[in-house]
Amino acid sequence: MNPDFDLFVIGGGINGVGIARDAQGRGLKVGLAEMDDLASKTSSASTKLFHGGLRYLEFFEFSLVRKALIEREVLLRAMPHISWPMRFVLPYHKDMRFEGETPTSKLLSTVMPWMKGRRPSWLIRLGLAMYDNLGGRKILPRTRTLHLQTNPVGKPLKSKFKLAYEYSDCWVEDSRLVVLNARDAEERGAKIMTRTKVVSAERVDGLWSIVLEKDGKQRTVAARGLVNAGGPWVEDIVKNTVRLNSTEGIRLVRGSHIVTKRLFDHEKAYFFQGEDGRIIFAIPYETDFTLIGTTDAEHMELNEAPTATQEEQDYLLEFANNYFTQTLTRDDIVWTYSGVRPLYDDGAKSATAATRDYVLSLDTNGPVLLSVFGGKITTYRKLAENVLAKLEDHVGGTGDWTAEVPLPGGEFPVSEVNARIRALKEDYPFLSDRWAKRLFRAYGTDARDILADSRSATDLGQDFGADLTEAEVRWLMKKEYALTAVDVVWRRSKLGLRLNDDQIRAIDDFMKSAA
Repeated sequence: MNPDFDLFVIGGGINGVGIARDAQGRGLKVGLAEMDDLASKTSSASTKLFHGGLRYLEFFEFSLVRKALIEREVLLRAMPHISWPMRFVLPYHKDMRFEGETPTSKLLSTVMPWMKGRRPSWLIRLGLAMYDNLGGRKILPRTRTLHLQTNPVGKPLKSKFKLAYEYSDCWVEDSRLVVLNARDAEERGAKIMTRTKVVSAERVDGLWSIVLEKDGKQRTVAARGLVNAGGPWVEDIVKNTVRLNSTEGIRLVRGSHIVTKRLFDHEKAYFFQGEDGRIIFAIPYETDFTLIGTTDAEHMELNEAPTATQEEQDYLLEFANNYFTQTLTRDDIVWTYSGVRPLYDDGAKSATAATRDYVLSLDTNGPVLLSVFGGKITTYRKLAENVLAKLEDHVGGTGDWTAEVPLPGGEFPVSEVNARIRALKEDYPFLSDRWAKRLFRAYGTDARDILADSRSATDLGQDFGADLTEAEVRWLMKKEYALTAVDVVWRRSKLGLRLNDDQIRAIDDFMKSAA
């Protein structure tokens, strides 16, 4: 039996598409199956940051933090349209505490018991100095100290906060990151199959025989190697799809977020520390909103869709209310979302303490199987490189290449973003400032392909609201695997925050008729 693919990937989240893109670029013939839409689960429900993980320093995860810090600027250069630098303001107060089980907390409790679990300012400054220097920086500025009584970022905060530290990380449009990796993989020759479930996979005559199901119809393909990048389903795939015994498992941890109307009038984010030792972010979101999150809660049922529980919403509101002068209630919440992180089960006592690093499990008892446990969005590209290094002796494919190659639409320097937005508006004067910015931030240089030779908004076809036009929807259907309105307004964009139910139904009706 001749193989259809050198490598077949199960899972259309960020790790799956990152691996598919890297492998195809190395000359392998790649197939990928995702049972739903791309980024339909965890990879569209993150806090949307490329970051080193400042709080992971308290768990002595220095290697993980260093890898992530190095990656921030690599990724920023590869996708300057969907990722951008962001400054984070960390207010300080003496009541801040460690999460009780961190190695740093235990160490300080031993050598400085009079601190009683406090997170001292000198330790925060030390951590930020490490954060500035562990991974090196060429684009992002270093940490600085702010006096909140005189700096505008102190205006939304309660008066008890006098001092803050401002440091750098990066924002990323997470679900667009997934789609652009998939697009690039397919443009290089990979076969990307959405709404396609892997029913079973077994080793037959030196190959993987993989049964796929789409729209109730089944077919079988063969591959020399198999990658299980099923995210929360990785353990289930090992046990029930591939039917192998394994002692490795995952810990399902739910992270929930709330979105409110805009709470402050600047573009910096806040890093809030709680008296329980946890942290949350409050981040400018989609121009008119503020994103607040995340929680860390055990999620016990794999097939139960994660939702932001009332308890989690109240927790985030109370946390934010300890900082902001404006008192937030449930009435201020305009949207919530929640995702399940598939963390490698390292036996940690709490969800917060579980490692965010990844483990790659290789099974060479016949055609190779590699399963991805854990991981975080910032390290997806390095994870893919490490996967291909482990598979090289089994399926071939040599040469790391993704570090210097931009994703579709990102073929320009980070420093030119604002100039290119202005140029887009000059060339298409019917665009408003907001519309031009949204298009370029979503599509980069591809925005001009969507607008083509249009000279007015009417040239772009039906207007669905919030500056979403027929031309853009057709582009998303043709180029970005969108099949439903939900794909368009909640994953390819976040226009669901601005469109009502009737408008979203109109998009669905159009897409069905245009399919």
